Amino acid sequence: MNLNNSSAAVVVIGAAIAIPVLNLNPTWMNTSSIIAIYAILALSVGIIYGQGGILSLAQGAFASVGAYVTAILTTRYNMSSWMTLPLAMALPAFVALPLARLVSPLSPLVLAIATLMFATIIEMLLRGGGDFTGGYVGISGIPQLMNHQTPLIFHVTSWAFVAAIVFLYANFLRSPRGRAINAIRHDPTRAVADGADVNQLRSTVFALGAAVAGLGGWLYAHQLSFISPELFGVPVSINAILMTVVGGAGVALGPVIGAIVLSFFYEVLPGQQTRGMFYGAALILTLVVAPSGLLGFLRHRLQLRKRVKDMPDERMAPAGTPR
Repeated sequence: MNLNNSSAAVVVIGAAIAIPVLNLNPTWMNTSSIIAIYAILALSVGIIYGQGGILSLAQGAFASVGAYVTAILTTRYNMSSWMTLPLAMALPAFVALPLARLVSPLSPLVLAIATLMFATIIEMLLRGGGDFTGGYVGISGIPQLMNHQTPLIFHVTSWAFVAAIVFLYANFLRSPRGRAINAIRHDPTRAVADGADVNQLRSTVFALGAAVAGLGGWLYAHQLSFISPELFGVPVSINAILMTVVGGAGVALGPVIGAIVLSFFYEVLPGQQTRGMFYGAALILTLVVAPSGLLGFLRHRLQLRKRVKDMPDERMAPAGTPR
């Protein structure tokens, strides 16, 4: 079973099955759309951390940039919502590229702190933007993606984006550039010896992750029709990291599974304190039992079962028989 090859199909089938299960209930449809947006943010972490080895706390900030781009252009300049999508993805990537060149040579802890400081600066700029960004109040009246938009339409649209990202991500993992980036994560010294430009590759993957986060912010702005600086604060980035780690950072579908599992329990569990305890327990349990995440653990078990299944044939082969 190749988890990467079937990942996009799993997302599409799962979203299709969810429609009758949710019974077309608008509340559950909206919840499903929020989970899809979180899945996109978790995928952005999966690209940056799962492949590039960069622990970024700025994914919420990149999402806020994408959200504010579409909010400003649609409400101030009457641009079409879909026309703002390329800009909502391009601007976070453009901002992330020089940032990545500055922070990628740093140690993991210092790098995480640097991205945290960057996220704080972005939030301060949005709060102090006056009428242009709406300041502390934010921007309201953001138009919907489509005329006569319903929760069902937005549900399908959101999960279609998730499936597209998973498909592209899975193919990126198998590409020469994706393998080179993964090699840098596991052994940067050897990658440098093989002639890889570590800073350039890490900057590229950081920019890609920022663009995906911008897409998540774009979707959220048009789902909520309102945006403010605190909606994509540091807690959002931390939640996206938790979802990626729990689902499996090294597997294309892992961040999506993590987003579904944690978001479901977030909706079911009462009280912020209870949710925080569950998130902490889930992270500790994952790191102890399945360090590579739920799907990473599943992939390891499948590979182990395949090897065990092949072993009896080798033991039973007569001596001198060619294998």
